[in-house]
Amino acid sequence: MTEPLPLSPPSLDLTGRVAVITGAARGIGEATAELLSACGAAVALCDRRELELEMLAARLADRGGDVWQQATDVRDRPAVEAFAAGVRERFGAVDVLVNNAGGSFHASFVDVSAKGEQMLIAENFTSVAQLIRLFVPLMTGGGSIVNVTSVEAHQAAPGFAVYAAMKAALANLTGSLALELSDLGIRVNALAPDAIVTQGDAVAREQMLEAEWRYEPVVLPPLGRIGTPAEAARVVLFLASELSSFVTGTTIHVDGGTAAAGGWRRR
Repeated sequence: MTEPLPLSPPSLDLTGRVAVITGAARGIGEATAELLSACGAAVALCDRRELELEMLAARLADRGGDVWQQATDVRDRPAVEAFAAGVRERFGAVDVLVNNAGGSFHASFVDVSAKGEQMLIAENFTSVAQLIRLFVPLMTGGGSIVNVTSVEAHQAAPGFAVYAAMKAALANLTGSLALELSDLGIRVNALAPDAIVTQGDAVAREQMLEAEWRYEPVVLPPLGRIGTPAEAARVVLFLASELSSFVTGTTIHVDGGTAAAGGWRRR
């Protein structure tokens, strides 16, 4: 049995490790890329927002980081395969996979078109399954997979039903894969954020308010303030590092207490 490293600052040192982060151009993905790079990891980044991705990569490289990026829409299977091939060619092996890419839009369930539903499924679940299948063979020395879900994976989400269902499926997949991949030394966990300001969440919330939807989320979580992407990134760092060496198959809520408060309320 391998003994865990003693608890010390080096426990957060990711030097010599390679971390793949999807949806890296903004929000939690951007904050995670910056933090893991600052802790020594080489980072492979993808996002469909090419210009913002290039700006992030340049910023990390200017700070001395080892960074490689490729504009990729995770809903596009061939593009994801090309991204994985690029990571394999550039780094050879992977230690951390952060499945952060995802998104939603506000609409009543009966008004969601077949195309819109397939987009939500592809972006929030199918792409994650594909990425895991592609990168597990590169995690030859074990490692950590972090799936970013949402508080909506654990509560009803009127106006976001398909999105929430896919996040719930991802939370369940996390537990199943924690068991399946344990013999490979790969830990699999989920991060369920909420009440964190990101551009994507702001757009979805604005759509909901403009529609005068009859349900609304809590205005503030119990901690009494909105969180930041950096606060979510710190938990990703914990799950990627030796500090969480005996943690697998679980979900950590980074939501200021939203889940505990019960979430939605009727107007």
